[in-house]
Amino acid sequence: MSPPLTTVRIRRMSPEDLDRVMEIAQSLKDAPRWPRTAYLSALDPDAVPRRMALVTVGEQLTVTGFAVASLMPPQAELETIAVAPQLHRHGMAWRLFEELIAELGKAGVREVILEVRASNLPALGLYRRLGFVETGRRPRYYQAPAEDAVLMCLRLGS
Repeated sequence: MSPPLTTVRIRRMSPEDLDRVMEIAQSLKDAPRWPRTAYLSALDPDAVPRRMALVTVGEQLTVTGFAVASLMPPQAELETIAVAPQLHRHGMAWRLFEELIAELGKAGVREVILEVRASNLPALGLYRRLGFVETGRRPRYYQAPAEDAVLMCLRLGS
């Protein structure tokens, strides 16, 4: 892995970020293809469930990655985390996730769950390095192509 970028800022996602967020998601084979309304819902403080959405901003003040989690304290679900392809393996997803975990902890979250395609080996490797453990599988959960979802969990604090 390359050294982490030091000039990256992490902040809450805003509606002005959505074009770039959707562009990043479209550029990644395994990222969810959410419509704009789904991202807008993630930014709505009155939505149920409440969501936390963060972005990384690079040197040129351009969004370079994002993460969205739904909050159901004491649990949260990591719905998506994505980084622009040219910045993979620079530690950005790690830093984004660390910030997300800090914010989730402040919101009373003690456990983070997620699901990921069984074929998404880079994501599975990242999640394992972050401390997630596999808790089960959902056979043929994903379509086009049909494949299993790997269920994972990370317990926060003690």
